[in-house]
Amino acid sequence: MDVTIYHNPACGTSRNTLALIRAAGIEPTVIEYLQKPPTRDRLAKMISDAGMTIREAIREKGTPYAELGLDNPDLTDEQLLDAMIATPILINRPLVVTPLGTRLARPSEAVLDILPADAFTGPFTKEDGEQVLDNEGKRIA
Repeated sequence: MDVTIYHNPACGTSRNTLALIRAAGIEPTVIEYLQKPPTRDRLAKMISDAGMTIREAIREKGTPYAELGLDNPDLTDEQLLDAMIATPILINRPLVVTPLGTRLARPSEAVLDILPADAFTGPFTKEDGEQVLDNEGKRIA
């Protein structure tokens, strides 16, 4: 299965998402988006495919969001996209693209919606100790 993750190795949610993908037996294409951001068109398509608005895809915490005035409701989607491309830390992460769909994997287990359900055969526990999959590889609600 062809899977791409727009990843930030400094982010625990991104690391957990990557580990879940690998636990499914998939070695994804890993794009460290802070060093290699997606094109503007690619970012817009991923956001649309994930069913999000541009504003929902902007990361506010730990970014210059407020300093750049991006909380201004008069800004257009085009202006927001321009800001995200110019300052990639504004792109919420991790975005994951598979043949089954595109998701902002927040929380990390949201990636399970776009991975084959039968790919998991055992438990999975996130870095913080939260168990996501049981001993049979089934999602814990």
